[in-house]
Amino acid sequence: MQTITQEAYQEILNKNYDKAFNLYQQLTKAEEATSFYYLGFLYFNGFGVKRDIDEAYKLYMKSAIREVPLAQFEVALMLENGDGCKQNFSESAFWYEESAKRGNIDAFNNLAVLFKEGLGVEQDYKKAFILFKKSADAGNPQAQFNIGAMYDQGLGCEVSQDKAIEYCRLSAHNGHQKAKELMFRMQLDGTVAF
Repeated sequence: MQTITQEAYQEILNKNYDKAFNLYQQLTKAEEATSFYYLGFLYFNGFGVKRDIDEAYKLYMKSAIREVPLAQFEVALMLENGDGCKQNFSESAFWYEESAKRGNIDAFNNLAVLFKEGLGVEQDYKKAFILFKKSADAGNPQAQFNIGAMYDQGLGCEVSQDKAIEYCRLSAHNGHQKAKELMFRMQLDGTVAF
């Protein structure tokens, strides 16, 4: 089965979506956990099959309950946005947390957003700060931007313009467009020098 799994993934990389679809369908019959995720990916994007976000959600969920972190993240994102399912922030928080427990750094960032905004969970700036920091320190540019904003506003932490600028600069360096624009404006204003 490992050989088929590797072959199916290679077909996605090679953009042979029809072949990948057929291989992943074979793997789902054997209940291979990641095959449900990749079939969901194909349905969500309309690769090798007609785009169907409802079917993508169902397949991602089958993979998520089998503890595949990427699938848990996708389920959480779909629940947050109401894509292929009814929007449900508390369920979204649950799946982000499950994905984060398994090391998904993006899940830490997205869960932090829910805590910062009080969506589906009780608003908790300190928890949001901790989650953003974990993701930011692991290299997530969006989280680096977000933690900079937390430092700037003193949400869940002491106000620190130096830390805010440090994380914003790091985020910009890692390709975050808003951070790049902000740093550029600050440089033009003379507020900061790169």
